[in-house]
Amino acid sequence: MAGDNEFPVLRQTVLDCPDARALAEFYRRLLGFHYRHGDEPPAGGEPDTQAGEWLVLRNPGGGGQLAFQPVPGLPEATWPEGPVPQQLHLDLAVGSVADLDRQHERAMALGARLLQDRSDDPVEPLRVYADPAGHPFCVFVSPAV
Repeated sequence: MAGDNEFPVLRQTVLDCPDARALAEFYRRLLGFHYRHGDEPPAGGEPDTQAGEWLVLRNPGGGGQLAFQPVPGLPEATWPEGPVPQQLHLDLAVGSVADLDRQHERAMALGARLLQDRSDDPVEPLRVYADPAGHPFCVFVSPAV
């Protein structure tokens, strides 16, 4: 019977950010997600009336969504050192080192900033980035992808 689950379902991860539209666009382009109906950006020249509102991106393959909540004065994480911990980060997986390199070029072109490069790690090649709002995220090789 619906509603009788023993555990709640993780629906989405919400990222605080100074500009919800800009961060949503970054992750939409990076991950290939789609806006929830009604959250799409305005067509050509129209003002973005939702720029300061909560926005949701849906995963076209199902599963977890990303949401963006605007907040004023968000301090950027200083990970791996410094006074502001990352508190949360996204782990994104690819199937090979070639895919890791391809996604590196995409992430950088979209405005990510490289924080750590362990792409030559023989066990788990990975790179750590900051998104345009300063949230860290990882892209790593997982052959199971």
